[in-house]
Amino acid sequence: MDNAINELFIKIGDDYARSRSRSEYFDPESVGEFIDNLLVEEGRKYLKITKKLGNQTMVWGFIVKEDDKKFRAGDILKAASWSAPARNKARGNILDGDFSMVRWTGPEYL
Repeated sequence: MDNAINELFIKIGDDYARSRSRSEYFDPESVGEFIDNLLVEEGRKYLKITKKLGNQTMVWGFIVKEDDKKFRAGDILKAASWSAPARNKARGNILDGDFSMVRWTGPEYL
């Protein structure tokens, strides 16, 4: 799962670079700094992905650790709150390489 999380971070960084490259103030080194500020916190059922921007820490989203009744291991879930994911629908799966709904700001809305 560690390799899949690293791939997720790369995809998030790619989207960040695409978004920021439109600005005349874009600094390519900021992409590496952004990726370095993505963190993983392990919980009982989910991995919480957070991002630090300046002095703020925000939840990017959640990754399902093990299969349950509704989701498979590796499913990407949008955050409903600081400590809970939105369990309405997966936004991709890191183990399948499905990052189609991944943005630097978080998993897309449905």
